[in-house]
Amino acid sequence: MTWDWFKFFAVAAALFWFLGAWFALREKGVKKAVILTVTGLLVFFSFIVGMWISLERPPLRTMGETRLWYSFFLPLAGLITYVRWRYRWILSFSSILALVFICINIFKPEIHNKTLMPALQSPWFAPHVIVYMFSYAMMGAAAVFALYLLARPDKINRGVMSLCDNLIYVGLAFLTVGMLFGALWAKEAWGHYWSWDPKETWAAATWLGYLVFVHFRDNFPNSRYKTALVIILVSFVLLQVCWYGVNYLPSAKGISVHAYS
Repeated sequence: MTWDWFKFFAVAAALFWFLGAWFALREKGVKKAVILTVTGLLVFFSFIVGMWISLERPPLRTMGETRLWYSFFLPLAGLITYVRWRYRWILSFSSILALVFICINIFKPEIHNKTLMPALQSPWFAPHVIVYMFSYAMMGAAAVFALYLLARPDKINRGVMSLCDNLIYVGLAFLTVGMLFGALWAKEAWGHYWSWDPKETWAAATWLGYLVFVHFRDNFPNSRYKTALVIILVSFVLLQVCWYGVNYLPSAKGISVHAYS
């Protein structure tokens, strides 16, 4: 499997996702929506598996490869949310977000090769990054929805805030697990669980940002909705710095072991 095949798998998967989203908007289309979305996920994941075999390593090293997982986990997060809470529009929302990252990877592909530095050959590498990517997908959905609600304050109510809460709670749980996996990986690779590397510092800041949201909502569950939405957006900005922004920080150049290359 080569990267040249990506557009074919991605287009096929996207078609299934959008068909699933269309049926989700219909009153009696739940079963078809789930089947079509799952089919799209299987098509997309088959490409990931093919790349994994071809590269002889998990496709998780470059930014293009992490976008690959983000494109996969967004519809998966949407499907879980749809099945659990029956938000009929969520599959359309997650499919559009996934399509954005698919288009970036189609029009601006990055180099993919078999080279993998020794530290990345740990068994903790794949679960750490995969769990993080799922968390990022949940947080991304919450951030876009928060932005929409701030632009349309007339749509803010307890029901939609409950959706934001659920997305953040699930995302934060996976973010926490991802950090624990990362600590175990660091202990194996460098001999210590935490070193305040620039990436680790921003990861801690991101985790604390979302923890602030959780505590804020716990204290003000039925009021101050706009403040809660702003906290989501600020936390998501921290997440972006943690994900790829740290690569451009002077403090990380030539120092951070987490910088993509």
